[in-house]
Amino acid sequence: MGTRTLFGMPRIANRPTPLAWQVFRGSEAVQRSLLTEHQLRGSAWTQVRHDVYADARLDRDHALACQAVVLRLPPGVMIAGPSASFLHGVDHAASYTDEVHVLVPRSVRVGTQRGIRVHSSPLDPPSPDPSRSGVPGSRPQHATLLRSGPTEAAWETAVWLEPVRAVGIVDTLLARHLTDADALRAIVSANEGRPGNRRASWVFDLADPAARSPSESHLRIRLVLAGLPRPVARHPVRLPTGRLLHPDLAWPEFRVAVEYDGQWPADADRSHPDRDRLQQLAAAGWLVLPAPAHRLHRDFPALVRQVRSALTARGWRTTRGR
Repeated sequence: MGTRTLFGMPRIANRPTPLAWQVFRGSEAVQRSLLTEHQLRGSAWTQVRHDVYADARLDRDHALACQAVVLRLPPGVMIAGPSASFLHGVDHAASYTDEVHVLVPRSVRVGTQRGIRVHSSPLDPPSPDPSRSGVPGSRPQHATLLRSGPTEAAWETAVWLEPVRAVGIVDTLLARHLTDADALRAIVSANEGRPGNRRASWVFDLADPAARSPSESHLRIRLVLAGLPRPVARHPVRLPTGRLLHPDLAWPEFRVAVEYDGQWPADADRSHPDRDRLQQLAAAGWLVLPAPAHRLHRDFPALVRQVRSALTARGWRTTRGR
């Protein structure tokens, strides 16, 4: 590969200045004599898409995928939905290997491309297109990628994704104050009659900015979809001592709570802080059920039965919350 010298020392990769820390079309780099086809296959570069390469030092995240996609699309195409949410800072909205969601005006034709999910928009292409700035044939800067605004991205995400994942993304957009309930209600009103708008309204009703993590959001929505009444995220519980605790999910009417833990210790001793919280809530009359991550993946129906049994024992009837 030509990565070591005769003395066995690593060789510093030769990256032409116009391509350093960039995403670019390989054919254009060769045409401009910045690289040879052989050099494109070297360790200094990562192939992101067909004929799209990146400096190998760049993070392989969804932003890199978005930057690569833009180079292969005509002007007027907008990064949208979960992809736009990622660019707004919602890290769990999409990964490097996920499809990039784009919104394409009806007047623009985009052929089928691997790794891209195309959605049609009735809007005309915006002008000028800020994502086309910079070195010809190289990536647009992350901050200038043409993308949906946070509220629009929330609506698109709610319409396009399955509800558990969609609510988790909307929760984070709300928690980070990138949008708010009033803005979500307004966009639902503005899209009255459009396909998917009722679904978006339903997803927004399920969203809760108090959720601390996407895993907690997913657990909350999965419990609701399983037929349980909707829990409250981070409900404040004032203990007799005056201490204020916030169980992850709670049904205050029944004093039942669920505590999610991505790494719940199977043999936690009595000094474990989470165990202490459970004991204090129990002393205050709450029934608290631990929900370790492995149960969500391996035995979720059993967890649902346990929560249903606890709620029923505390007075809930199936007709409530349906």
